[in-house]
Amino acid sequence: MNGPVTQQSPVSTGTSVLGICYKDGVIIAADDLASYGNMARFMDVARVVKINDTTAAGCGGDFADFQHVSKLIEQKQIDEEADDDGFSLTPKALHSWLTRVQYNRRSKFDPFWNTWIVGGIQDGNPYLGYVDLLGLAFEDKAVASGYGAYFARPMLDEAANKSDLTEAEAKEVIKRCMTVLFARDCKAYSKYHMVTVSKQGTTIEGPEEVKPDWSSAATIVGYE
Repeated sequence: MNGPVTQQSPVSTGTSVLGICYKDGVIIAADDLASYGNMARFMDVARVVKINDTTAAGCGGDFADFQHVSKLIEQKQIDEEADDDGFSLTPKALHSWLTRVQYNRRSKFDPFWNTWIVGGIQDGNPYLGYVDLLGLAFEDKAVASGYGAYFARPMLDEAANKSDLTEAEAKEVIKRCMTVLFARDCKAYSKYHMVTVSKQGTTIEGPEEVKPDWSSAATIVGYE
């Protein structure tokens, strides 16, 4: 067969990934659901990963592509440790490498159908980066993919602009965003994991669970 083999559409997918910088570090969060088309199929899959003590990542989109690229990142981290040269895989380096990987596959018309959020501590400061399936990339204090870019990003931006934002406050903002997404995004799930990167290291927490207030549903009329 001539020409590139293209993946027409993803199969099992995860939705929004959120990231926010606070004064001492970075938090990345994603819910635990992988949907098979429109069916909520896999409800216990964490889409955030610890890379090392200074770097972490979260991923949305095709879950099989996420697993494959995660293996590539894992091997890259093993190679870095094997070199034993005093250098480690930094968040900025990983973000830059992922932009090349994503853009390379997009240029072959066979993209990794993912959006990645990479965060960590870079030269003593919080670092947060975004890259999508086209290789489009940027850095910011707050980032979000999927429906989170519409429903959660305003709350994340407002919090991230505070110079003294604490870890506890950042986690509360993440929880509020996850609550809104569960109520608004039909492919979101109530349980989520989050990874925190600070000067003390990298830790994954979860599953956490949101409990939205549905009492306002009784006031909605005209859809019987």
